[in-house]
Amino acid sequence: MKYTEKHLEAMASPISKSEEEKCKNALKMVRDAMKLLDYTDGGNEIRRLADETFSFALNMHQKNTNKKITLLVQGSYANKTNISSESDVDVAVILESTFFPLYRPGVNGNDYGFIPGSFTVKELKNEVEIALRKHFKNQGVERHDKCIKVRGNTYRVDADVVPAYRYRDYSNDWSYKEDNYIGGIVICPDRGGQIINYPEQHIQNGKTKNKNSNYKFKKCVRIAKNMRKEMEENGCKLSDKISSFGIESLLWNVSESSYNMYSSLGFIFDEVISFLLNDSNNFNSYKEANGIKPLFENDEKKQAYIDFVRKLNTYFEYDR
Repeated sequence: MKYTEKHLEAMASPISKSEEEKCKNALKMVRDAMKLLDYTDGGNEIRRLADETFSFALNMHQKNTNKKITLLVQGSYANKTNISSESDVDVAVILESTFFPLYRPGVNGNDYGFIPGSFTVKELKNEVEIALRKHFKNQGVERHDKCIKVRGNTYRVDADVVPAYRYRDYSNDWSYKEDNYIGGIVICPDRGGQIINYPEQHIQNGKTKNKNSNYKFKKCVRIAKNMRKEMEENGCKLSDKISSFGIESLLWNVSESSYNMYSSLGFIFDEVISFLLNDSNNFNSYKEANGIKPLFENDEKKQAYIDFVRKLNTYFEYDR
């Protein structure tokens, strides 16, 4: 399909000037709910994790206990890579006072003076759910496998509230310092298992890549997401393994020189596709946008993205 520069500029643009307020309101919504369970922000202000993003965060603690949490807007809204079909703001409720550690061989929590936590994964999610149901009088609150969804209406936004534990990777610490770790989060779905993510690194890496690409990286991510949507609407079959986060991570691995080679978005996006086509043999080394986790955990997923790039190359035509 032919795309003009004007059409690509429209696809690349953020969807609304009100996105910042939408993200703040989602965080405030969760904050106010947690206050009903005696959590307080202690006068802390909502802060931005990184400039040029909507990654808002707030620290809270529970009165009369040692529980500490961080509320964090993460995902495509936080990274300003969302498109119109991505309506939910993703807010993580991260328990900081109990964490999942990873140590190097022969080391355990006793070497750091840590004591086992007593607040379970199930209790954390139950607590967040109780707070949200109490705050919204049980209206529009649904418990899902990985999150608690809050349905929006005329005065509140759609939100996926994700209870998570702090993840601390001490595997490269040789000094036994409590704060010397790589920090992530652990999500424990109701169906079992664990998912380790690195939202803070994702936010920072996205900001850096965008700046180094002369602010073309996130524009191309939005174009690719919108184009994927149009491809499916026009009957192009794509694997269900292709995700919004996966597309962003795929383009994060593209060389910065590809983004800086031209001034027009059409030539830049064509160069990004060409880079991925020619570099598909190196997809095994690709990382998620956090720079830590492999993007493809198996050959089936890798092949799905190779096929996506090939179909994208066939579908996209720049109308000069």
